[in-house]
Amino acid sequence: MAAGRVANGRSAGRILVVEDRDSLRRMLERALAAEGYEVESAALGQGGIHLVGEHPYDLVLTDLKLPDASGLEVLAASRAAQPAVPVVVLTGYGTVGAAVEAMKLGAYDFLEKPGGIDDLARLIARAIGRGEGSGGSGKEEDDLFAPPGAPPIAGRHPRTRAAIRLLQRVAPTESTVLLTGESGTGKELFARALHALSPRRAGPFLAVNCAAIPEQLMENELFGHEKGAFTGADQRQAGRFELAHGGTLLLDEIGELSLAVQGKVLRVLEERTFERVGGGRTLKAEVRLVAATNRELAAMVAQGAFRADLYFRLDVFPIELPALRERASDIPLLARHLLAGIARRHRREPPRLDDEAAELLAAEPWPGNVRELGNVLERALILADGPALAAADIRPLLRPLAGAAERERVRQALIAADGDKQEAAKALGWSYRLLLKKVRELDLGGVPKYR
Repeated sequence: MAAGRVANGRSAGRILVVEDRDSLRRMLERALAAEGYEVESAALGQGGIHLVGEHPYDLVLTDLKLPDASGLEVLAASRAAQPAVPVVVLTGYGTVGAAVEAMKLGAYDFLEKPGGIDDLARLIARAIGRGEGSGGSGKEEDDLFAPPGAPPIAGRHPRTRAAIRLLQRVAPTESTVLLTGESGTGKELFARALHALSPRRAGPFLAVNCAAIPEQLMENELFGHEKGAFTGADQRQAGRFELAHGGTLLLDEIGELSLAVQGKVLRVLEERTFERVGGGRTLKAEVRLVAATNRELAAMVAQGAFRADLYFRLDVFPIELPALRERASDIPLLARHLLAGIARRHRREPPRLDDEAAELLAAEPWPGNVRELGNVLERALILADGPALAAADIRPLLRPLAGAAERERVRQALIAADGDKQEAAKALGWSYRLLLKKVRELDLGGVPKYR
């Protein structure tokens, strides 16, 4: 164990390092101690799991691949024992998929080896200073991710923050990104943020909704055509790949493309070239491709409805966007953010959303996700008479909630929180009082155990 102190004698934070390679572990101990951190280390995953269950830490730094228990098991143990403590995962080259899985499971971030100690020090300072481990500043601006030139993304839920951190990591690269999630979860919003943070930010951003264009017109839409290519083609027309030159092209709902067009998109990804319809000249595709889908592409590959080779080309860096019901604690914050934007659009003062109305919104399942929430809020704003929106203003605009669906949602939240109603209420975005009321109404007092 190595210990470091800042100039005034106080530790900058307590860090657990789990790394099996002796030389790297000792280097990390020395470097972090020099930064003022108090450092404890373990050479094996089981040792790290034991320590996180016995001692408090401000951050856990673990290798992904360990000889016994994996870094994901260390992550799970840390999240169970000290859920507010950020965990940073060290990954080897080419293990992006595992790093993404770690983020989904609650890791604060990942760092690819060999990484510079300066990068690690900045990451740790950010995690301890502003991450879940510190409780955050509580200020609204800390809950908005707003890259210059892109609409802001609101949310503080761990799933939301994990998706944002993945976006930040991949944006400066040229990697193809696959955004997955239900309709209305904000895939185009994330694609615009990715473009704004990329080296192509000065170029155009174009989006194509593949589900909205008839199959027979899709090839022409993407690749353009030459004069005389078909009846009515009286002049040359550029397609989206050509118009997005130097920028980013989003193919939204890419699962709706026909197999024939999928093959042409695959060629663009493999060879970075294409031809216009009716043309023989090969053109360079100088564009970054971002794909989005609300369908299970892997299942479509198994059914023969989607090309396996294209799927593997698209799935370089997947980012899954959670459904709104899976991040219910974000709903009050998101609702207030959306209301402000809607009010600006209608040239009105944004109404105040009172706490009871926010709780009512957080209790909804929102099958249409953020898009549906925005629609309800717009109707509420138009119909509002006063400066505030109360639960009575919101309730008539909501679709009836199926009792079985609500009961199952509350039951799952209680199980995930191991019966801790305070934690379950937080996950649902409800007050403790509202959860107790729902538990009584839905006869869930003993799930999974009474507290």
